[in-house]
Amino acid sequence: MDELMERAVETTAREDFTDGAELRGSSFDYLTQPGADLAAKAQAFHAWAENRVAHGVFPYAKRLGGRPGATAELTLLDGQRHAGLNFSSQEYLSLARHPRICAAAQAAMERYGVHSAGSTALAGNVEEATLLEAELGELLRMPEVLLFPTGWAAGFGAIKGLVREADHIIIDQLAHNCLHEGARAATPNVHLHRHLDVDHVERLLKRVRQRDPHNGILVVTEGCFSMDADSPDIRRLQSLAHEHGALLMVDVAHDLGCMGPGGGGQLELQGVLGQVDLVMGSFSKTFASNGGFVATHDRAIKEYLRFYAAPNTFSNALSPVQVAIIRACLAIVRSGEGVERRDRLMRAILGLRGALTEQGITVLGHPSPIVPVMLGHDALARVASREMSQAGLLANLVEYPAVSLNSARLRMQVMADHTPALAQTAARIVADSLQRARDLTGHAN
Repeated sequence: MDELMERAVETTAREDFTDGAELRGSSFDYLTQPGADLAAKAQAFHAWAENRVAHGVFPYAKRLGGRPGATAELTLLDGQRHAGLNFSSQEYLSLARHPRICAAAQAAMERYGVHSAGSTALAGNVEEATLLEAELGELLRMPEVLLFPTGWAAGFGAIKGLVREADHIIIDQLAHNCLHEGARAATPNVHLHRHLDVDHVERLLKRVRQRDPHNGILVVTEGCFSMDADSPDIRRLQSLAHEHGALLMVDVAHDLGCMGPGGGGQLELQGVLGQVDLVMGSFSKTFASNGGFVATHDRAIKEYLRFYAAPNTFSNALSPVQVAIIRACLAIVRSGEGVERRDRLMRAILGLRGALTEQGITVLGHPSPIVPVMLGHDALARVASREMSQAGLLANLVEYPAVSLNSARLRMQVMADHTPALAQTAARIVADSLQRARDLTGHAN
């Protein structure tokens, strides 16, 4: 009872939103402010963020207190600790504490130490990295794979390394930050297409080719989009790219390993495994590690990127420990255990989507480890996110400018270790917290 009273006092104190400044504005406001004083820009953002922290409505930069399992403990910037159901970690097949993964990491440390001590362009490769490239190539049915220190580096590096200033990029407007940053860094000729609109891609390809028959075109998309949990028609995109002398690159960060009968993700589900020009991805979702990769059928492209993709050339290679972890995860992904874990994951995904829908809550996209839960107005979402944490649900809030203004959502990330029962509990917490936030803010949605 004392604990409940303490919670009530804390909640009442946090319901005092003073003038509501903590519920207004966005990080975009502090990205575009003019002024000669660079530090002043940072100070203005920091003051805004600290005000949100003080009112419990800044759910970012959380610290994990243990393994990222189905339950976890997170510490917020104000020092408050929240323990509960964990739908905030990218741990799709629940491999972070798998005995074989931990044993592989230990064996790699004993053989190599913990440091690669160089870039892949120099002497940073270890023998296991070459094996990993070959094994990943077998899964993707693409013989040439180049490893990168992070998934972000792989996306940025592949585009910046391959595309030159006179070339063109046609990219989905909702593609990942690393892909847009790479595009902007590579060429001024960046053409955004409407999300998943392949007809729009076709029109852009025709227009670019008519105006410029001499320079290259790279079409960029994702296998599973991380904000809306939807997927493009990859086969048609590849056909259109070839028809107009372009290359297609697909980012498979969120679906490789955890979706598809054999773990081949959307490429496998759409029947185009091994048929795409370039595939890049990250090891940070399914493979329990940092790191990324670019895969191709062309040995020349792989070696070209080794020396022209700056994040590869000028960054230290993946550590031997990371490489060993990824190889061990990949072995599980391709095994019967991987099939069983993907089955468990999909049951949890369907359970969560169904339970949320039963609560009258809008869920976007298609079944995948990412379950986008629409909250609506940014102010409502900030308060709802706070209420969920206090009620024992850990889930990541996404707000403008990462998504459209007042289209805030939770990006709930499901793991194989989640159960349908946990999904039901999570859905109830979302519904109750959202209603509580409506009462506090006066926003209906």
